[in-house]
Amino acid sequence: MPAAWMPPANTRALIFDCDGTLADTMPIHYRAWMRILAPRGIPFDEIRFYQLGGMPTGKIIRVLSDETGITVAEADIDALIREKESIFLSLLHEVEPLAGIVGIAERFRGRLPMAVASGGYQDVVRRTLDAIGIRDWFDAMVCAEDTANHKPDPDVFLEAAARLGNVPAVACVVFEDTDIGLEAARRAGMVGVDVRAWAPVRLGVNP
Repeated sequence: MPAAWMPPANTRALIFDCDGTLADTMPIHYRAWMRILAPRGIPFDEIRFYQLGGMPTGKIIRVLSDETGITVAEADIDALIREKESIFLSLLHEVEPLAGIVGIAERFRGRLPMAVASGGYQDVVRRTLDAIGIRDWFDAMVCAEDTANHKPDPDVFLEAAARLGNVPAVACVVFEDTDIGLEAARRAGMVGVDVRAWAPVRLGVNP
């Protein structure tokens, strides 16, 4: 259980994903996705949504376009990103912290350097952390704009370790809620903690 979790002996930093790890945002993100995709006839079921969790919005749009054969013009992607994130932010008042994982961050706040490393965009991640009142707990934040490659590539976690004072990857513990994020942690050479046992996926969102 989260309350009993202790880091490995050599741990020098903790790195947290945001959506679905610190903040219970995934059902709200899915509602926002449905509102922009359904009118365009682009299918996106919940299982696939969770499989792609951790990717930036623009990359997910490109993946869905390739998978479905429904063309989304490159010139339209920025507008779709803005629309989707705007809808999500309009629902931000509904977001709650995921108490178990936030409890771990609270226990080690001030004891170990901590970062947030997310596939989300900076403004949205900042506002999400503000909504649950924990943004100032973290010494660094790395988002989609900060690396050229995204999860499952390891860049976001390696950049977080660098911003925490060049902490060696083997001394970092990553908290994640998706297979893509855990694979990124593995590729970074970091210890990955799958938080889904503490915050199980809830299917059946009403768009």
